[in-house]
Amino acid sequence: MNGTVRPVVVLFDVDETLVHTGGSGARSWKVAFEKLYGIPADIGEHSSAGETDPQVARATFRGVLGRDPTDNELDQLYVHYLLNLADDIVVSEQYRMLPGADQCLATLGEAGVLLGLVSGAMEGAARTKLIPANLNRFFIFGAYGSDSPDRAELTGIAIEKAARLHAGLTAGQVFVVGDTPRDIDAARQEGAVSVGVASGHFSVDELTKAGADHVLGSLTEPFPGL
Repeated sequence: MNGTVRPVVVLFDVDETLVHTGGSGARSWKVAFEKLYGIPADIGEHSSAGETDPQVARATFRGVLGRDPTDNELDQLYVHYLLNLADDIVVSEQYRMLPGADQCLATLGEAGVLLGLVSGAMEGAARTKLIPANLNRFFIFGAYGSDSPDRAELTGIAIEKAARLHAGLTAGQVFVVGDTPRDIDAARQEGAVSVGVASGHFSVDELTKAGADHVLGSLTEPFPGL
């Protein structure tokens, strides 16, 4: 990808791209399952990085209860998960904003770039995770796991929302920033520019091999196109 292409819109993933929650999400899912079913559930045993919350919930439910959940059961899980997350996130000892996140967002905003979220987390969860780092203030809109369980589809939804705010926007003017190959693949499927950040479980080499248009070691590095 030509490094001189300038972003009009930049969409950011949340977990391991902007913040590390210190296991707050996993603990909150565990508490939700314990409260509703009396069974501890480790989402790490049933899901992988980059999956959406609905995918995580369904896979974990099948793993610990041996059957598919009903919609009503998922509704209850989501409610308890979000309530627990709101309490846990503010006391999570290992929570941290990832290096350069706030300055990167500020720089993009000052350059007139429209900022949005594209997260596999449900909207309430994604926004909650950004509260301790005070990052919600940068984001005008977003698309989430609560909009679609499919990451590529929710990325497309985010691009559609951006186009409502910026007339004439094309997918090629949208940069999607994430820390996993799933983020990169979703951007590619929707015709957007992918920016991999090696701030999570995947290295620069792995994100490059996954086909990212740009790869950063961290958000402290200059953003592509600026």
